[in-house]
Amino acid sequence: MPFYTSIQINATTTAYFWHITEDVTSLFRAVSLKDTSLFRLEGMKSKEHQKGFLAVRMLLQHIGYNDYDLTYTETGKPILNDGKNISISHSHKFSCICISNQIMGVDIEILKEKTLKIAPRFLEMKHLENLSEFEKIMKATIIWGVKESIFKIKNEVGISFPEHIFENEFCLSDEKCSAELHFNNTIEKFNFHFYKVEDYIFVCVFPNN
Repeated sequence: MPFYTSIQINATTTAYFWHITEDVTSLFRAVSLKDTSLFRLEGMKSKEHQKGFLAVRMLLQHIGYNDYDLTYTETGKPILNDGKNISISHSHKFSCICISNQIMGVDIEILKEKTLKIAPRFLEMKHLENLSEFEKIMKATIIWGVKESIFKIKNEVGISFPEHIFENEFCLSDEKCSAELHFNNTIEKFNFHFYKVEDYIFVCVFPNN
């Protein structure tokens, strides 16, 4: 399946989604890769990771970029050569990229029971009170996505999801909320938006400067 959809998060921020139905060979033939990307692709043992990686390149091509426009810092953070900010995520059958004039981080996660089972390891369980089982899975997945996205923005060793990142109370109908990072004797504030895309949760986080 080709390009799936896009979400306009704000005036300068758009997320793009690819629903992966192709095999690795089909995706590989449809994209142009620089040598460093070929090397990364060859080192991936999982077909799922290979397809996610290639689908990201399909998205870049879809919106007028290509693999040569994308580079990575020494810590693995993606950057675009034109100066725009980019964040990347993929999960199972979906890859997504988000392009913005603002710094942001994104995460996409499939809704699954396992996230709820491990929820006590990364969130305060009060967030899940008085919810149905499915709502608990959704909210736990959103909170995981928020923490993952903040980690992508900061990209610092030592950040702990349960010990350093805290979400304010929110309802599933809100579609947005705020969070804080308490780390290295400072408190940083963030705003986040969340969306349901098929059986996945997509989260986009911005620093609240």
